[in-house]
Amino acid sequence: MKYLFLLVFASVFFTSCNKNDDDNIRQNEFLPNYTFDTGNLINTNLPQYSDMEFPNNYVILNNNYGINGVVVFYAGGNNYNAFELSDPNHAIRDCSKLTVLGVIATCSCDDANAYDILTGQQQEGTTGQYGLKRYFVEKSGNIIRVYNN
Repeated sequence: MKYLFLLVFASVFFTSCNKNDDDNIRQNEFLPNYTFDTGNLINTNLPQYSDMEFPNNYVILNNNYGINGVVVFYAGGNNYNAFELSDPNHAIRDCSKLTVLGVIATCSCDDANAYDILTGQQQEGTTGQYGLKRYFVEKSGNIIRVYNN
């Protein structure tokens, strides 16, 4: 009887936990999940990326990366953040491409949603439930690798 109870309990426990439930919470219906890898592109020895050696600077990678491009922000120490430059609370369209001014990325749609490129969080007054789509960042020597798999 103990074994039967244990078997029933274990089967209920394992079937009630579904990885897809977690994925649905994090999955954004508006942004497709493109795979990309910058590889050795961002080399801080190169003039166009040398600002990434100093805190509170960012570079923008064009549309070859992500959906509408990627912003890579260096906060200091080993703290790099990379975010998609598409408004996560809109279907992809011309106005959903974000422009960066200072540390705020804003869309040109009627609602003018705005996001912090340090954290990816929505600014006050932004409509929708999603923050910026975050990408993976690794630094090795002078190379900053940004990727999504």
